[in-house]
Amino acid sequence: MNFDNFKNKTAKILLDIKAINIQIKKPFKLTSGKLSPVYVDCRRIISHLKERRLIINMSSKLIKKKINLKKINYIAGGETAGIPYASWISEKLNKPMIYIRKKPKGFGKLSQIEGEIKKNANILLVEDLSTDGKSKINFCNAIKKAGGKIKDIFVIFNYGIYPETIFKQNNLKIHSLTNWKFVIKHLKKNKTFKNKEILVIEKFLSKQN
Repeated sequence: MNFDNFKNKTAKILLDIKAINIQIKKPFKLTSGKLSPVYVDCRRIISHLKERRLIINMSSKLIKKKINLKKINYIAGGETAGIPYASWISEKLNKPMIYIRKKPKGFGKLSQIEGEIKKNANILLVEDLSTDGKSKINFCNAIKKAGGKIKDIFVIFNYGIYPETIFKQNNLKIHSLTNWKFVIKHLKKNKTFKNKEILVIEKFLSKQN
């Protein structure tokens, strides 16, 4: 199975549906708090049915190949962008689903995890993308606090420019469908952005390592 082909196809889809955005003069603020001239909006995928189905199919195949699904009891989605992907992938893989709030809700049962999670259950966390990984660790800590176990995280897009030390320190492994390497490759090949814009992106990405 050629996963580079998956990465190329996904990068092309993100560009085709305009999920890759650039603002040089007014940078975007990422979840990590950092300012960036580029923003990857994986939420756009949910509105494009054909492309969404392709991405979910590729995601399911990659997960089946990279992760031992016999040991996975639940697919978890992170609030909010990870929830639809976890829903589609859990259905595709025939696994029950839960979702995790960024913090416990302030009413009712004060739950941070919604759905039923059994103690010592093995969880696969599904998210739309990962930058520096800090929000993923927050979700994983919530899973552990609830009595679950987690070793693997899957994202549609991984920036792939930040050291993965944070995952290794927490005994976690991250899997992704595509990253900046493949997006840059398409940008240069198809001239989707201007050359000076591509240079700005490359400069920004190189400084994050």
